Amino acid sequence: MTTATTSELLPAVHWGGTEITRLIIGGNQIRGFSHVSVELDEEMRDYHTVDNTVASWFRAEACGLNTMQSRGDAVVFERLQAYRERGGTMQWICQTAGEHPDPFENIREIADHDPIAIYHHGSVSDRLWQAGAFDQVEDRLKAMRDTGAMVGIAAHMPEVLQYVEDQGWDVDFYMTCFYNIAKNARRELVAEGAQNVEPFDDEDRDVICEFIQQTDKPCIAYKILGASRKCSSPESVREAFKFALARIKPIDIVNVGMFQKHSDQVAMNAEIVREIG
Repeated sequence: MTTATTSELLPAVHWGGTEITRLIIGGNQIRGFSHVSVELDEEMRDYHTVDNTVASWFRAEACGLNTMQSRGDAVVFERLQAYRERGGTMQWICQTAGEHPDPFENIREIADHDPIAIYHHGSVSDRLWQAGAFDQVEDRLKAMRDTGAMVGIAAHMPEVLQYVEDQGWDVDFYMTCFYNIAKNARRELVAEGAQNVEPFDDEDRDVICEFIQQTDKPCIAYKILGASRKCSSPESVREAFKFALARIKPIDIVNVGMFQKHSDQVAMNAEIVREIG
């Protein structure tokens, strides 16, 4: 399989001696977290066999990306091992698995698979914040620091990240969601099944971009396409990328999930970032 050479890489930033392309490929699709519907969740899970997942990652390499992101669980570990055994070279940024019964054991498991960075699961950050138990996250971040990887934290609620910033917690980067999907209940029963009713309000983007601009730490902007809600046409995709890249800092990057089943989203997104990133 073809991989990108350094001269073919997309525009990149430097974090702590590590070069990361301004576009990285996300991992929600692998585990079927579409943020759209139960049906699309299932379609994504069915598609992302080991071979199809590895093929998507190699396509990302060929299009000039040098970093991927996904969660740290057994399914991803299996696919990551296969990718590396077949010659894959992209760097890996890992999100903790929120369902793991022991977050510290999960961090150790992730560290065994050589990520360049580990970050705290955004939905778990939101829930702990809402429960008044968020300060326990600091010990988890310290455990990440002990692995030698870069340390980050995700949240969908900007006030969570602002708290971490104000408290001066030891993190290297923030995962900054363009939409505060924690504002409402995450799912409601409607019609004949559970459909996603997360709020995707465009005004949320201005709030998080204000935070991104005021912090000196690098940020990874995610859900910049609104979990496909900004994908009605190639022009709308381009506009969403343009909006994000104009409002994040030069040291920041975007993380975009890409579903290769129906179209070559990797190539299209890479071309946009190569032109305007």
